Amino acid sequence: MKLSVCLITMNEADRVERCLESIKDIADEIIVFDSGSVDDTVSIVKRYTSLVWQTDWPGFGAQRQRTLDKATGDWVLIIDADEAPDETLQNSISRLKQRNDADIEEVGFKLQWAVIRHGKRLKYGRSARAPLRLLRREGTWYHPDQVHERLNHKAGKIGKLPGYLLHFTSRDFGHALDKNAKYAWLGSQRNFARGKRNKSLALVCLRALWTFFLIYIIRGGILDGRIGFIVAMNYAMGNFNKHVGLWLLSQQEKGRFLDDDKG
Repeated sequence: MKLSVCLITMNEADRVERCLESIKDIADEIIVFDSGSVDDTVSIVKRYTSLVWQTDWPGFGAQRQRTLDKATGDWVLIIDADEAPDETLQNSISRLKQRNDADIEEVGFKLQWAVIRHGKRLKYGRSARAPLRLLRREGTWYHPDQVHERLNHKAGKIGKLPGYLLHFTSRDFGHALDKNAKYAWLGSQRNFARGKRNKSLALVCLRALWTFFLIYIIRGGILDGRIGFIVAMNYAMGNFNKHVGLWLLSQQEKGRFLDDDKG
């Protein structure tokens, strides 16, 4: 069983080495597509692999698909520069590789996230998710989405491996704010391009309140303490920005003046 690790980067010199160190012993090949880094990202990556391509930025979905197109392994591990499998997960993947591929009934495996925000490891809220990241290469492909890319795979059983995929989501609070704003606006544009429209500013506010309640109360973000509160508010603000962006695009499409108080 041959494993291809697929990675996209841009200005990740301060984080990518931690990622590469964590996967170097389980990967048969490491495929990296970099979209214009101006720091030492590429030189660091080249210490670990020669399979490096420097390209334009077509969006998350299309860039990830480029890495899959270069993969030659039976399986692919899709990872980000701000992630790193812990020792337990590394061992789980190593044991999987030692099995006869024909005896593996699953077509993919979810990897439990362990999100680290502002120095704290979060266990609840949206941080308790297990994204699908380890899959059979055949039949795996991405939609060309700009953000929040959709992954497609062969029909079949999905398993879950022991261990955690550590996710260092932001360098500091300023970086978290920048990511929040960037993804929100990209989400607004994506939804608008798909034909979605938002007619009610009141509904925008209700969506944001619901997002906070869902993450902080229903999904237990309150149990992550003060950082859990900050993160839940961060998600609520991101949801508000995404939907108010769609509302503004919807208003502009109708040619309305935004100061006419006709919300």
